[in-house]
Amino acid sequence: MFLFNGQSISPDSAFVDPETGVQYPANFLRLASPEERAAIGITEVPDPVPYDQRFYWGPELPKDHSQLVEQWTQQTRTTANTLLAPTDWQVIREADNGTTMPEDVKAYRQEIRSLSGLKIAAIEASADTAELVTYLTSSEYSQWQAVEILTVEEVITFSNGVTSAGFSNSSTSSGF
Repeated sequence: MFLFNGQSISPDSAFVDPETGVQYPANFLRLASPEERAAIGITEVPDPVPYDQRFYWGPELPKDHSQLVEQWTQQTRTTANTLLAPTDWQVIREADNGTTMPEDVKAYRQEIRSLSGLKIAAIEASADTAELVTYLTSSEYSQWQAVEILTVEEVITFSNGVTSAGFSNSSTSSGF
């Protein structure tokens, strides 16, 4: 980052020296040597430290931990509900007319509820914002279920050459 008269200036913006009235072209900072920049009072300073605005107001200025815990607990519940929503109709159908929900759907729903509970417990157990950030940005938090690997027999190929796994079958594709 470049500073000129205490103000940040962009490397690709024209600027005017307010004391002398000299106009500098947009490419000046890129083409000028460090000595040429220093001669007119331009200094280069490190860019500000980046910070995650979800958790911090500024560098080294964390948001209120209890509010973050409340926010991320609610977000985790919302994610779990979103993951459960596509199978809610099966719960309703079972309650309504007694059609039994498949065991794999029951297991999936239980896994989501269990993972949600574990994630919320970990969020609530965090002692400070830094610890909360470490957990929430880890793969442990973002992983909601085990990755299922399909065997070749379980993949269906459609007439257009696309498979149920989302891949294009090269023998029937148009060559892209």
